[in-house]
Order: sequence, then structure tokens, then C-alpha cells
Amino acid sequence: MFLQSVWKRDSAILTAKLISMNIESIPKFTGPAAKLWATVPPDTKKLLLSNVWCGKCRHEVTITNFTGAVKGGDLLLAGLCSECRGDVARVVEMG
Repeated sequence: MFLQSVWKRDSAILTAKLISMNIESIPKFTGPAAKLWATVPPDTKKLLLSNVWCGKCRHEVTITNFTGAVKGGDLLLAGLCSECRGDVARVVEMG
């Protein structure tokens, strides 16, 4: 009985989180960009995404709703500032 109630609770929390996610939160990458991004270790990805300069806020922020493309052999992440929702970008040098 206890396990059933825990499972129901956890299932409800997961469902609520999935419903609250919108399609904008899923990154869109070009094919070559997706291949480059896949080579970046998860802990490095986290650091890169949470250390983006916002010119409007004038400090580092987290990039959200981002896309990825390859420019000059490097990975370009373009998205929105997590605080002011202004445009931000991050170049990840791959060479």
C-alpha cells in the first residue's frame, strides 16, 4: 500500500512537470550542430549553458530556449537570457 501511494505521488509530480514543459524548452539543432553537441560531456554542457554573458543584464546568466548551429567549425548557441529574456549567444570552440 505504501509503495502504491509513493508511486502515485511521484507519477503525479512527473506528469505535472511534463505538462509544464513547453515545446520551446526543447533545443533545436542543425544536424552537424547536434553531432558536435553530443561530443560535449554533460557536466561541461551544464557549465556552458549557465555561463553566458547578457549585455542587457551585464552579468553571466543561463541561456534558455536555445538553438544550435555550426559557424566556422565552432558551435553557436543562440537563445534567450533566463532573467530579462533578451537575446544571448555562446560560441563553443570545437577545434
